[in-house]
Amino acid sequence: MSSKRGTGSASRPRRHLSKAMLLPMDATSARDQSLSYHLALATCRRGHGNNYLLNELMRTVYLAWFLQQAGYGDAPVTLYKLAEYAVEAALTLAHESGEWRLADEAIPAFEKLLALHDSQLTVAPWHKV
Repeated sequence: MSSKRGTGSASRPRRHLSKAMLLPMDATSARDQSLSYHLALATCRRGHGNNYLLNELMRTVYLAWFLQQAGYGDAPVTLYKLAEYAVEAALTLAHESGEWRLADEAIPAFEKLLALHDSQLTVAPWHKV
C-alpha cells in the first residue's frame, strides 16, 4: 500500500483571513443590509414588488439558513420552508397575473426570519456572511 496522499483540496495552502473578516460586520453595513431586506418585505407586502425584490427576500432566506447552519440561530426549519414557498408562490402569481405580492399569511414568517437575520448580522463573522 502506498503512503502517498491524494492531491485533493487538502494539499492546497489554507487562505488566511484578515482581522476584519473574523469580526462581525460594522454596525453601519449591517444596518444598510438589514434595511434593504426590510424595505423589500414592506414593498412586496403592499403589492408593489418586482423580480429583484423577491430575489432579495429569497437571498435573505438562504443567507439566514446558511448562517444558522454555521451556528448563528435556532429557528425551526418550517420557518425557512414557509418563507421559501411564499416567494415561489409570489413569483408564480406574478408570472400568471402580473401582481407582485407576498401572501398575507407569509408575512409573520418573514418578519421572524428578518428579525433573526438582523441578530445574525450583528454576531456572525464577516467571512460567514
